[in-house]
Amino acid sequence: MIKKHVVSIGRSWNKFGILYQTLSVRQSFTVDLNKSIETLSLGEKEKVPSQSQTVSSASDRLPSAQSPVRPRGSPINRSVLPPITRPGQPRSPLPRISRPNAPRLTPNLDDATPKREGRGGMRPALNLAQLGLESKPTDTPFANFSRYVDPSGKLNFSGKAIIHADGVDFSNGSSFKIKMDELELKEELGKGQYGTVQKVFHKATNVVMAMKEIRLELDEAKLNQILMELDILHKSTSPFIVEFYGAFFIESCVYYCMEYMDAGSLDKLYGDGVPEEVLSKIANSMLHGLKFLKDELSIIHRDVKPTNVLVNKAGQVKLCDFGVSGQLANSLAKTNIGCQSYMAPERIQAVNTYSVSSDVWSLGLSLVEVAGGKYPYINDNMFAQLKAIIDEEPPKLPSHFSEEAHSFISDCLRKDATQRPTYSQLLQHPFIKKYEDVDVDMAAWAVAANLSRASH
Repeated sequence: MIKKHVVSIGRSWNKFGILYQTLSVRQSFTVDLNKSIETLSLGEKEKVPSQSQTVSSASDRLPSAQSPVRPRGSPINRSVLPPITRPGQPRSPLPRISRPNAPRLTPNLDDATPKREGRGGMRPALNLAQLGLESKPTDTPFANFSRYVDPSGKLNFSGKAIIHADGVDFSNGSSFKIKMDELELKEELGKGQYGTVQKVFHKATNVVMAMKEIRLELDEAKLNQILMELDILHKSTSPFIVEFYGAFFIESCVYYCMEYMDAGSLDKLYGDGVPEEVLSKIANSMLHGLKFLKDELSIIHRDVKPTNVLVNKAGQVKLCDFGVSGQLANSLAKTNIGCQSYMAPERIQAVNTYSVSSDVWSLGLSLVEVAGGKYPYINDNMFAQLKAIIDEEPPKLPSHFSEEAHSFISDCLRKDATQRPTYSQLLQHPFIKKYEDVDVDMAAWAVAANLSRASH
């Protein structure tokens, strides 16, 4: 029994000796490795294998439990570290590998690149340009948006107009108070490029209105269009421009309330074409509206087309949609926006400047469409259509229209913009004068056209 215990103790002591040797090797290796790393420069660290790799390779060489016990006094076989450049010793004669596209990790005292705190002290931050990446712009669309919407929830257009939940205040002292809880929502009237129009009932005044909803986008051009339309609407006191009732701003949407034209837009009413006397009255109203914009507000509409001409069941014809209208400077405009199908040739050809005579072309083209019941240029694609506007002869009215009507359209659709008559001259044209004092029942026509549209 004693013999068995002695053998067991001997085996345990043998295992303890092997474990002691293993720990000695690891401790000696770690101390030597730490001393070596402390003498490295930052530029030479990339030559040293990672600690985990070195430890792993050294561990592979450590004696196992089955290995024979190392005789006392014999040298320990340690893992061989890679060459290290120590202070005072010459560098390795091997040339350093150059990687021109790799990011520089060695510090440069002249480099102003911010440093990041990392493991082992300060290390240089990577430059995004060195990685082929671009830094994010500091001036984001949200920065532009914050210039308009203040923390209180008001939409401020550089002091020209302030829209809030209870209405809109203009810099000229005009205020239009209206808010959402005063409105009873009715059916949707239509959707356009810049928003949705809905029929509403104003409970405080018992007035039916058309409310236009425009969702704000992070686009300064869109905000400028909102301001332009609001500015024109609140200044327009013409019976040929839709009346403005007010505007308000809620939850990133601008709402403005206008006169409800219950017959609809002209493009939904002309059917197969309108009679000459109705066409003359429509032309008369459009001319007065365009003349008011030019003479009183120095504004060019830039988007004259049947869609933007509204009619009510009383037979009144009024212009709307001034989001792309432009301010005239010396009677000229520069920005080339609007519906291309109704653009004058000089605008399609992208001349530097143009005048209200381009709206005269759009007026003439719209009247040809209303008279004939269809858009006059029929082409397979937009390119062919625009080419036809520039190169082909201008369209004409149907043959059953009078000579005065044909002459009026020919004057409006002159290819040379300088040869087109002014609004004042067109108001004196025989086609307008012929029916000016004639009692044309525009209300009956509007009601009948509206019913005809509904039946189809």
